[in-house]
Amino acid sequence: MDGGPRVPEQRRAGSGATAESGPLRFGVLGPVRAWRGAETLSTGSPQQRALLAALLLREGRTATAAELIDALWGPEPPSQALAAVRTYASRLRKVLDPGVLVSESGGYAVRSSGEGALDLVVAQDLAAEAEKARGTGDLGGARSLLNEALALWDGEPLAGVPGPYAEAQRARLEEWRLGLLESRLDLDLEQGCHADAVSELTALTAAHPLRERLRELLMLALYRSGRQAEALAVYADTRRLLAEELGVDPRPGLSELQQRILQADPALAEPSAPVTEPALAPVRPAQLPASVPDFTGRASFVTELSEVLASASEAEGRVMAVSALAGIGGVGKTTLAVHVAHRARTAFPDGQLYVDLQGAGPRPAEPETVLGSFLRALGTADTAIPDSLEERAALYRSVLDGRRVLVLLDNAKDAAQVRPLLPGTEGCAALVTSRVRMLDLAGAHLVDLDVMSPEEALALFTRIVGEERVAAEREAALDVVAACGFLPLAIRIAASRLAARRTWTVSVLAAKLADERRRLDELQAGDLAVKATFELGYGQLEPSQARAFRLLGLADGPDMSLAAAAAVLDLPPEETEDLLESLVDTSLLESAAPGRYRFHDLVRLYARSCAERGEEPTGDRDAAMSRLLDFYLATAAGVYAIERPGDRTVTHLEPSRFAGRHFSDASQATDWLHTEAEPLLACVQQSLRPTTLRRAVDLLLATIDLAESGAGSRRYETTAMAACTAAAAQGDRHAEMRSRITLAQVLSQSGRFEEAEREAKHADLLNETAQDPWASSTAPNQLGIIAICRSMYAEAERYLLRAIKAFQADENKPGEASAVCNLSRTLASMGNSARAIELAQRGIKIYDELGMSVRLANARYASGIVLMQAEQLPEALEQLDRALQIFTESRQRLWEGTTHFRITQVHLVARRPAQAAQHAEQALAIGCIGGDWMRANALTILGKALEALGQPDRARACWLDALRIYEATGSSEAGEVRRLLSPIAAA
Repeated sequence: MDGGPRVPEQRRAGSGATAESGPLRFGVLGPVRAWRGAETLSTGSPQQRALLAALLLREGRTATAAELIDALWGPEPPSQALAAVRTYASRLRKVLDPGVLVSESGGYAVRSSGEGALDLVVAQDLAAEAEKARGTGDLGGARSLLNEALALWDGEPLAGVPGPYAEAQRARLEEWRLGLLESRLDLDLEQGCHADAVSELTALTAAHPLRERLRELLMLALYRSGRQAEALAVYADTRRLLAEELGVDPRPGLSELQQRILQADPALAEPSAPVTEPALAPVRPAQLPASVPDFTGRASFVTELSEVLASASEAEGRVMAVSALAGIGGVGKTTLAVHVAHRARTAFPDGQLYVDLQGAGPRPAEPETVLGSFLRALGTADTAIPDSLEERAALYRSVLDGRRVLVLLDNAKDAAQVRPLLPGTEGCAALVTSRVRMLDLAGAHLVDLDVMSPEEALALFTRIVGEERVAAEREAALDVVAACGFLPLAIRIAASRLAARRTWTVSVLAAKLADERRRLDELQAGDLAVKATFELGYGQLEPSQARAFRLLGLADGPDMSLAAAAAVLDLPPEETEDLLESLVDTSLLESAAPGRYRFHDLVRLYARSCAERGEEPTGDRDAAMSRLLDFYLATAAGVYAIERPGDRTVTHLEPSRFAGRHFSDASQATDWLHTEAEPLLACVQQSLRPTTLRRAVDLLLATIDLAESGAGSRRYETTAMAACTAAAAQGDRHAEMRSRITLAQVLSQSGRFEEAEREAKHADLLNETAQDPWASSTAPNQLGIIAICRSMYAEAERYLLRAIKAFQADENKPGEASAVCNLSRTLASMGNSARAIELAQRGIKIYDELGMSVRLANARYASGIVLMQAEQLPEALEQLDRALQIFTESRQRLWEGTTHFRITQVHLVARRPAQAAQHAEQALAIGCIGGDWMRANALTILGKALEALGQPDRARACWLDALRIYEATGSSEAGEVRRLLSPIAAA
């Protein structure tokens, strides 16, 4: 937005405005202004604006001359007051449209030209609509409407308007705004957005310390964010303030909330529904996959499972129902469960959740990841979702309480994976499918699903192939379904192939299946039966399809893009797409999304076994995986180059022999990197063998942004550790050195500085003989960063001077800028402010000239710290604000949170504790580079801001939390926090 005044949007079409002029609109929720269309009109002197405001606030009613004089001047008007009123009215008439300002009955009135012409009326309408929406249970709609109403305020109402009437109206409008704000914050908490609300409530309670409703909302938000001690501290601060300022106790509602927090009342941990209306879910998920149109048979199972689900929705006081279906792969567990779930949808009006738990694969879905997805589907904001499995499971059960939701947990590994995902409340139900019988899943209704009966199998085959073709060759059709072992998946594959080939007869298909090697002779052998089932479909593939099936099954990732598949197959994308879609048609491959494909986990295992049993030579298999690695490395290097133009790192990567994708802008490149994170890191782990190790390590190096953004930090760290282990075991000093530097970067970002230093020093030592240009500069730069974080500034200076020299020798200008910015922070901390500022400006200049956005943000971040230490606070804040904007736009969440922390420091030094507290809360809500150590830093500085705001009890709660973290991590900052606590403790 530009810096001009905000024109209130007209919500309804009005009359009386010409197309040329546009509608006439007025604003009083800020300076008193008037617009004709987009044109700002002159409203004259302060007294003239006071007259206009008095008329506008009467909303069309007539004000007498005496009333207007009293409004403008009070009980002691000037002698020429009446003449002045007439003059002001005359001037306004010339500005406004004809017929808008009218004279009648010795007074004046403003007749607006259409609905929505006054921002105050628009806000009133929005507030009324919000109240209606809340009354009907549409909490999300009510919240949006209140936000829209509050957005109409543009600073102080009637700003700059003199007179007693304006003063009284200003107070009234401000009180109304605060009431609307409280209502919206209440809705925030109702919808689980407590983490976001803490920051805003902290700032509001600082600005309005005696407003108890704001304090009450802050206590509740803190409690729901897991910060019970701070919530209780808010009450103590409030009680003391009210006694000192007003000589009263907190109102009963606030005291009752304190007692409920002390008692850990379970009802506080969940949104409280309106008393007079049933609570409605803000989001009604409908995640069930489509039911197959040709579902056949299984009548007894459908009836049995439907009755169990019905009991959950009808019985009062009964615990939620759980049905667990077990059976071999391909027996139709998922198909049956989805069919039954669709039949039962009406019994679960609050929604249906679905997830594939990937239990038969090498990496089953983590329950905490699934819970995060479920909570988002149920309308919980990302910022309100806690980190730990236990907290997510508790919040999940709380969100589902009072709702009727069906949860379908498909392809589970075991009961341990399932338990945290069960609703746990009456009215809900869960359907679970798994290859194993879940005897240890307490209270579950167990169903063992066997193969189809011959009649059901033939009926399914007939529905797919067609009645006419099967009726003509019934015996051959029976032979086919018998050869399929009566497994639904095998029948569907065989029937689909026949249906797609009009020239084949059923007898032709039966003859093809007559070979015993293609028969399900070992049906009782568990997985072998599944393998034989897939053999039926695989045996009917064309040679090119079979090759694609085998090679694509080699990759471990959860799915694969079309471009990556083209690399594996060494084919053009168009030809690759045709092959993949033909495999989708045979049900041997799934289309996860446009341009993305995945195997069922069992099909992947079978495809890989086909490749490894000799059908695909070892050299061809290795070449396919090498091409995939090359594709990811080449593309990731391109993304790295887009984000860091001029950085020499990409020239030091291992050469790739297969081209990657190219992107036209940074946004597309970033989207690709985050979309491909899981398949890419899986490829790294699969490629840690001697022939591909160095390229795998370089792929890790080129995708460091996955760790910096916080999106894939944990997975990235695990992969980096695996790379270090593999490189050391293979004696590859070059790969080990690079992987240890990369691991050191990740460990630093999570605040584990001792571990990071150990890895970086090991790498630095290895490089003494290797003399790798990238490591020669990056290792000392990383060691310098670690030394800064550990307040070892002389050591940091030595490392960073080494890094600068190495970057310059490599002609790596961005790397040089990074080390220069780090050195500027070091010198500032050592008291050399002038040189520090000079270096910071040099770093900014280098990045600016190279057109680097995110790295420029890093430089401005460093400059802001240096300027703050030099006590140039306005300049520091400007640099940090500009850094924050870039980090936010670039989706660098951890850097965004870290910058909020630095802005907190500036505001605190500038003695603006309210703003400091607000930014500290943002840092805590988002997270920071530095992990728990930086969280403790944010808690420490938040406590300082709260103490300055007269909230010592809440400050103490923050410091105690910080102290626990510092002590657990052995951080030296624990001493400072103990000193902060000691005077309060002594008091």
